[in-house]
Amino acid sequence: MRKFMRISVVILIAAVAVSLWFFRHTPFVYSGVLEAVEVDVPSRLNDIVSNMYFEEGQSVREGQTLAKLDCKDTVLARDIAKKEFARAETLLKTSAGSKENFDVKQNAYDQAALRESWCSIKSPISGKVLYKYYENGEFVNAGRKLYTVADLSKIDAWVYVGHDVLAKIKTGAKVQGSLPETGQKFEGTVFTVNDEAEFTPKNVQTRKERTRLVYGVKVRFANDAALTLKPGMDIDVNF
Repeated sequence: MRKFMRISVVILIAAVAVSLWFFRHTPFVYSGVLEAVEVDVPSRLNDIVSNMYFEEGQSVREGQTLAKLDCKDTVLARDIAKKEFARAETLLKTSAGSKENFDVKQNAYDQAALRESWCSIKSPISGKVLYKYYENGEFVNAGRKLYTVADLSKIDAWVYVGHDVLAKIKTGAKVQGSLPETGQKFEGTVFTVNDEAEFTPKNVQTRKERTRLVYGVKVRFANDAALTLKPGMDIDVNF
């Protein structure tokens, strides 16, 4: 009987040791939601939208024209400023002109030409159109966004870790992420580690988890050629 008890204790100890070893050597999976690097593209002028060239979901290149404004008044103002500048330039070559008047007219023309260039709204990045906010013929105020474009070549996820894990995480470290639905794996890089603790965000499911103090870690993933990673998708991250 004693021999049986001793064997049982040894087996129990071995089981606990194996469990501890497995727990320590099995990476903990942290879940995050993917977010794209989004850029809002606004109008700089109060004017009528003459052309919106792209629809949501379409790909665009950096510098490509997304939209054009009517800009009749803006073009007219530029033409007038150009003529006045040309006249001041001609007068400067004679005794009838002055350098001061020339500089004033040149500045006015430069400003008018700059405003005219704002009539074509170009994409600041290459990516995909996420949102289109106006249609042809609508009036847009300066500062209102016409499009939101996302750079899907790289995509981020925030995960939240406890203090005990934080010491193991360094900016620039390589980590592995996987899509929970398919298991497809992606290599990521630790992009940012927050210095201050915060309560777990409200989108975490349980109240108990939301009351924990955690540190936010942003992981950036390089998307594949098919742009499989998309904003709003869940991803599991192993540290």
